[in-house]
Amino acid sequence: MKRKILIIDDDEDLSMIISDMLTDHGYDVTLAPDSETAFGLLTQNSFHLILLDINLPDALGFDVCRELRRISSVPVIFASARTSETDRISGLDIGGDDYISKPFSMKELLSRINALIRRTYGYADISKTVFFGQVMVDIGARTVTKNGKPVNLSLREFDLLAYMCEHPDTALTKDKLLSEVWGTFTEVTPATLTVHMRWLREKLEDDPADPKYLKTVYKTGYILELKN
Repeated sequence: MKRKILIIDDDEDLSMIISDMLTDHGYDVTLAPDSETAFGLLTQNSFHLILLDINLPDALGFDVCRELRRISSVPVIFASARTSETDRISGLDIGGDDYISKPFSMKELLSRINALIRRTYGYADISKTVFFGQVMVDIGARTVTKNGKPVNLSLREFDLLAYMCEHPDTALTKDKLLSEVWGTFTEVTPATLTVHMRWLREKLEDDPADPKYLKTVYKTGYILELKN
């Protein structure tokens, strides 16, 4: 499966050059010229890495990263013409995984992306694959298919599904899921979890109203039942 990269940068020419280079090296690349477009894509898709400029037309990349860290731990590389030590430190302190200054060589960028992908997802590209019904979840590749066709999940939807796949046939409390998927100190309410579970059922279950796999455990939480 191809690794999916989201480039958030309003420099169209540079984004296309980077996209062509990464595509030639086996990556699946999506472009977003601003933060609004980026978050629209992130609500519908899961990415393996984000390349993020700081100076965007509608926001600062720092603010985008802060918001992103509230919903996902996806690797982020800042790519910016801002080269001060303060900017580099700020980018890393708020959750960036790497910082590369413009102008940069394509070889160096590719090397940094490859290294971060390996550190995050494994040197041997070992992935755990879980099957239920006609659904296949590749946790390492962060991909989901149903009946052989790709299913687009948001970052949070995938993280929730992946956690349940890693703990199959186990009743998971709502508090546990909120803590593990949204973070220990999250202010997200159980109602948000309920909504995300409904979205997963609508995308993965044949009958979302009567789920066969993503089931509710009365007065407890949810369970992914594989032993059907």
